[in-house]
Amino acid sequence: MKLSVIFLLTAFCSYLPVSKNVDKPATKSTTVITDAEDKFPIPAESVGRLFYMQRTANTNTIIYELNAPGGKIDDENPLHVYWIRYAEKGQKEELSYIQRKFAYGVITKKLANDQFDVRFVSYKKFPLLLMKANDGKYHIFATVAQKQMMLNRLFVKIEGGSFWLPNVVYVELRGTDQNTGREIIERFKP
Repeated sequence: MKLSVIFLLTAFCSYLPVSKNVDKPATKSTTVITDAEDKFPIPAESVGRLFYMQRTANTNTIIYELNAPGGKIDDENPLHVYWIRYAEKGQKEELSYIQRKFAYGVITKKLANDQFDVRFVSYKKFPLLLMKANDGKYHIFATVAQKQMMLNRLFVKIEGGSFWLPNVVYVELRGTDQNTGREIIERFKP
């Protein structure tokens, strides 16, 4: 069983954000490493990928992808969430029932104009919005420290603790300002 995100995502709203805004051109952000410990593989770009999550437990990566078979978004299940198991053979693998229902899965609710409210099952108080951006493509938007970003990556740094109560050092969000193309980085510290 993988380390549960239930406790990891509580850092989003349990603590006030410590802003670490870094305004850099988005083109330079794809390979920037924030910390020495953050040397994780960057998943290959895919047409439907919205964002990905990594954590210090291992290099396995959770991918959040648009679920649009035939080009039409699935209103009942607009996101497909799965692993890339880098720590094994780099294979794609579906989430287990427990991972999907209690840790890494999402709950979605259709809003007006092909927009969707998206919440992590492990922390429903942190809202995300799935909608079309200025580029005409769907993206996940997060508002953090009064800034809206197209979310690209979520990283959770853990040092010690236990299986059920890990010591979360920070949760970092990386995204792009759709108007300026600049990277936004926000960290939440417990």
